[in-house]
Amino acid sequence: MTDFEMARIPAGKLTLRDARRSAQREVVLEAFEIGVYPVTEEQFAEILGVPARYPDRPAADVSWLRAVHFCNAASEWEGLDRVYLFDGEDVSWDTTADGYRLPTEAEWEYACRAGSTGPHYAPLADAAWTAADGVGAPQKVGGKLPNLHGLFDTLGNVWEWCWDLLDPARYDDYRVFRGGGFADDAWSVRASVRRGGAPRMHHEDLGLRLARGGFDTEDAAQGWSAWTDRERGAYDGPLPSGWTPRGR
Repeated sequence: MTDFEMARIPAGKLTLRDARRSAQREVVLEAFEIGVYPVTEEQFAEILGVPARYPDRPAADVSWLRAVHFCNAASEWEGLDRVYLFDGEDVSWDTTADGYRLPTEAEWEYACRAGSTGPHYAPLADAAWTAADGVGAPQKVGGKLPNLHGLFDTLGNVWEWCWDLLDPARYDDYRVFRGGGFADDAWSVRASVRRGGAPRMHHEDLGLRLARGGFDTEDAAQGWSAWTDRERGAYDGPLPSGWTPRGR
């Protein structure tokens, strides 16, 4: 039977940086839970009824939309409240619900760092599967050193989806993923690196890690708010070269 091993992460603070805006902000986090491992193929298969070729490897090639649907399915599996509400492909987060969900970007980085201030919580070769290992696919979870929260594979192996929008002014509905993957060079496998993709995008080194925790606030929690999304997405002028067209 599927069992999601979760770690309790204590309350604390984190500074998030926005390179495009040359800005930073301090986020105060309440205690929450996060998966000790990325979601595995076996867990994905048991919850969604799909095949698992390599049960102990992280589930990969997972889109953001499929990831949030999986979170709701995992909540139903364990009799918990569903966190995500759907209107077609528009997804909203019921922040008061205590079921499974994706971590916010602030939660993910805070949990990954586990008190460290450098780019890695341990020497990278010991902590993460990267291009330096010469592997051609995700590897069995738990094969490298954990961080001080007892979390494995937050760096390397597969990138992990977060709840947050990447940069709505520039990339519209792209969502953040974090952590680096098995094919990435060391520069990309750092606690602070941000990347993102469209909600339907999927890739061979992109998976997810579950989080849990409900909050008293509505439309805001753990460094994210719907108001901030709207404010960050406001851009009235013509889009600069290279920016994603809005309303694709």
